[in-house]
Amino acid sequence: MTEESPSELDDDEREALVTLAHGAVVTAGGVSTQRALSTAAEFVLARGLGPVSYGIYALAWRITQVLMRMVTFGSVPALQRFLPESGDDDTRQSALVALGYATTVGFGLVLCLVVWVAAPTINDITVESATFLPAMRLFGGLIGLLGVLMVAAGVFRATGSARGEVVINKLLRPGVRLVGGGIALLCGYSVVGVAGAILVCALLFVVVALPLSVRATGIVPRARGVRSEIRGFYNHAGPVALSSLGKVFQNRLDLLLVGGLLTAVAAGVYNVVLVLVSVAWIPLLSFNQLLPPIASNLYAADEMQTLNAVYTAATRLIVITVLPVIAVLGVYGEALLAVFGSTYTQGYLPLVVYLAGVFVGSAVGATGWLLMMTDHQYARMALDWLLAVLNLVLTYTFVVTFGLAGAALGTSLAIAVQNGIQVLLLRRFEGLWPYDRTFLKPLAAGVVMVAVMLVVRVFLHGLGALGLGTVLGLGGYLLTFRLLGLDERDRLIVGELSQRYRGRLDGVFGR
Repeated sequence: MTEESPSELDDDEREALVTLAHGAVVTAGGVSTQRALSTAAEFVLARGLGPVSYGIYALAWRITQVLMRMVTFGSVPALQRFLPESGDDDTRQSALVALGYATTVGFGLVLCLVVWVAAPTINDITVESATFLPAMRLFGGLIGLLGVLMVAAGVFRATGSARGEVVINKLLRPGVRLVGGGIALLCGYSVVGVAGAILVCALLFVVVALPLSVRATGIVPRARGVRSEIRGFYNHAGPVALSSLGKVFQNRLDLLLVGGLLTAVAAGVYNVVLVLVSVAWIPLLSFNQLLPPIASNLYAADEMQTLNAVYTAATRLIVITVLPVIAVLGVYGEALLAVFGSTYTQGYLPLVVYLAGVFVGSAVGATGWLLMMTDHQYARMALDWLLAVLNLVLTYTFVVTFGLAGAALGTSLAIAVQNGIQVLLLRRFEGLWPYDRTFLKPLAAGVVMVAVMLVVRVFLHGLGALGLGTVLGLGGYLLTFRLLGLDERDRLIVGELSQRYRGRLDGVFGR
């Protein structure tokens, strides 16, 4: 890879990098708020329901999340692939969006029926609780509603609007759970009441948000032109949907096995671990926000060198931003788990094990999206299913042998293996390779940060250690970067964004 200075970058690369970084900033704020809302919801429910009832809720909610990965049947990635290249063709855009909504509604109804029929069997082989059955059936109706919102957010994302996607997917959707669950608890209801309140809030959200999203994007779903788009749409969406089903067995199987093989309390503990782990995924999600449409455009224009440069810069920035998050969660995770209650501190070892997989998954960047955006969705589908079988066997074995830590180990290994192979496939198929010596700088800074925080933990405990250790650790992290220096492209992004946001702040404050 050549080492141009920022002034020598071509316009396409400069525009892609700045657009990508701006989208990441907007998304990071939204995702951080989403995680805060989700964490608040889990905190309220864990405290309000108690360990046993919360474990029942956590299992039902986790099953709902699993099915939500399949309800759109690959429509959202298909929209990312085809809407950017449709340009100003309003007829084609309307047809594609109509296909996305129709597919999601159809699969939502099917999955709701499946949940209704399968709920008694799931209850018998897991928690065996009288409250699980009605709660699970209520959550079955939630799957299609949230799927429609995912498509609406996907339209915003495909048209390059990070803000619209963030509002729907990252703010309002988790807010539904917090508001619905909180109201139910205040009214004295338990698990079933919580599920019903969340379902009602989601329905109201769809009724209000869907027309607003159509008005904001200007794309009205219409049946005209759908027939000509069906083959291409499902040729992309079908393999992606099957990949999503395979992904369920890779990194969504853990809590289901915990609920089936261990106890309801263990399921609740592990769900809190997943809440903290979700925070560590924020950098990857943020930089992947606008990368799919950018990659689709660059690939369609055959600008592979520019695409590789953007891929490299984005991956390095993900590593730079994820290391501090993983360091704080890894060193002070026990204190954070204790906030939910003393019962949940037994999840510290699973948390640390899971974070190893998060680091590998983040350090490879947007491998999965790039495979789909470069028309290698069938290769990804095959890989997803190959590793799904492996993960099922390993996770079952690890849970039986090691308990909660085994669930984290199985999922962590699946994440690491999948992403490692995807990096190699991208290099083999398209010659894309993100790594160079500039990645050594964030790794060195991360080692310094962890060392500082471990020293603080020797002398302090609890939330006091968390506060002081985080401040000193971040100081050591930034100081190391100051000594080693930022990459030229990273300086370009920081400079461009600083200038943009400084100008907006000056406008707001009249300077």
